[in-house]
Amino acid sequence: MTDEPEGDPTVILVTGGTGNVGANIVRQLLDAGEQVRVVTRAPGEHSLPGEAEVVRGDLSRPETLPAALAGIEQVFLFPVFDAIAGFLRAGRQAGLRHVVLLSSAAAGFPSRGWIGEQHLRAEQAVASSGLPWTFVRPDAFMTNDLAWAPQIAGGGVVRGAYGEAALAPVDPRDIAAVAVHALLEERAGETYTVTGPQSLTQLDRVRIIGEAIGRPVRFEELPRDTVRQQMVQHGMPAPAADELLDGLAARVGEPAATLPTVEELTGRRAFTYAEWVSLHRAAFAPTVTS
Repeated sequence: MTDEPEGDPTVILVTGGTGNVGANIVRQLLDAGEQVRVVTRAPGEHSLPGEAEVVRGDLSRPETLPAALAGIEQVFLFPVFDAIAGFLRAGRQAGLRHVVLLSSAAAGFPSRGWIGEQHLRAEQAVASSGLPWTFVRPDAFMTNDLAWAPQIAGGGVVRGAYGEAALAPVDPRDIAAVAVHALLEERAGETYTVTGPQSLTQLDRVRIIGEAIGRPVRFEELPRDTVRQQMVQHGMPAPAADELLDGLAARVGEPAATLPTVEELTGRRAFTYAEWVSLHRAAFAPTVTS
């Protein structure tokens, strides 16, 4: 008696594979023994694992997608909002059978605001495409706090609004782990909201960073209008800046909800904020001047 010959191994496509979440998905899929293809606009400009197949493509240019999608049945889809419809058309033509979309917890908020509405429309486009789907809705990324690095490295003071606002920020490694679970288990029709394991104010997080780098770091409260102006000057759309600040104001004095999603799906606990900081200690370290 002989075994049945196996078909060609499947390849999983990862879009946004050079980002905080996507890069971790690529690594975790490879570690699980999967074959991975990464589509990027500039293959030569990024350091990607040698085991991954890297192809040139641009989600905003549908004519570049057939080659990237050839032979692909599953995809992790990064939400390039104005490009999702074109990608889904190309995916249907290519025979996709499962889309895991990176969304946002804001898509499920009672008052979604500008950011939540953008992600909800992306979810609706995927759901109405006829393709099986899974939505991964993370809360605030721990990596957002890398925006503090220049202030901390330069002077040990983080300036912002609503220091007492609490979030449950999540490590991108955990977001990736949930997405990988959805891909490997083919959990179509599921929506996973992902948080970190701790409710932490901005003051808490600044303190933890200081402990990690071995120097005092403090939070200096600034007027809301000043912070909003800075956000817009740095390229954030005004509606997004307003929503972010409104959200922080609403979380002052209110512990953030934490969910067991990571542990339930992966069998391990979610990474703490201190564990994330330990990986990025160099970014926050004091600047050495000659």
